[in-house]
Amino acid sequence: MSELAVQNSNSPWSGGKSPFNVSYGKLMMWIFLLSDAFTFSSLLTAYGCQRFLAASDFAPMKWPDPSKVFNHFPFLHGMELPLLFVSLMTFILIFSSVTMVLAVEAGHRNDKKDVSYYMFLTIIGGIAFLSCQAWEWTKFIQGSHEGRIIDGVKVFGANLNINEYGPAAFADLFFIVTGFHGFHVLSGVVLNIVIYVNVQSGTYERRGHYEMVEKVGLYWHFVDLVWVFVFTFFYLI
Repeated sequence: MSELAVQNSNSPWSGGKSPFNVSYGKLMMWIFLLSDAFTFSSLLTAYGCQRFLAASDFAPMKWPDPSKVFNHFPFLHGMELPLLFVSLMTFILIFSSVTMVLAVEAGHRNDKKDVSYYMFLTIIGGIAFLSCQAWEWTKFIQGSHEGRIIDGVKVFGANLNINEYGPAAFADLFFIVTGFHGFHVLSGVVLNIVIYVNVQSGTYERRGHYEMVEKVGLYWHFVDLVWVFVFTFFYLI
């Protein structure tokens, strides 16, 4: 065999192994997350464009202040607490990301007990976030007691056609952006439950590694990171 042939056979691109020093599963997860990032970027860009147009002097309705729309908190009726509940949701999701990190770290140690414990906490965090989002959607749809008169008709709450808060696009984008993210959280919770069951049954212990926990962890961290952008662009700015 010639020297050139030997060099080619040792090349990372010669086949038989990943040129990126990462497993096929992790590589495909990164590609999927990259494509998903483009989707969320498009949605947030659309939101920014609609909000910019609503700021024009020719806009029939001004864009509402999110701190005045999302100012409710469960069991604290009549009190205005701007963005406090959304901040709680953000904390829950970030905390679940921490527990996922601990689950992945435990997987590197092949510690089945710790992986199960932290995966369980991550699942609880995801369910808590979805429950909070369901309550937030309910309040948003029901609206305030005052309502708003639009075209001679008093409107309460919001739907995809009209809402008491401002332009129709505000409610449309709220449902689309937060709903699409919520679907990702729901998918992540389902995946985490599947992984948790496999951990409990010893599937990964028999394989000798917990790479599946790490791959699902990548997805969960992505979902958390996207929420930080949604929280910043949709609620804070």
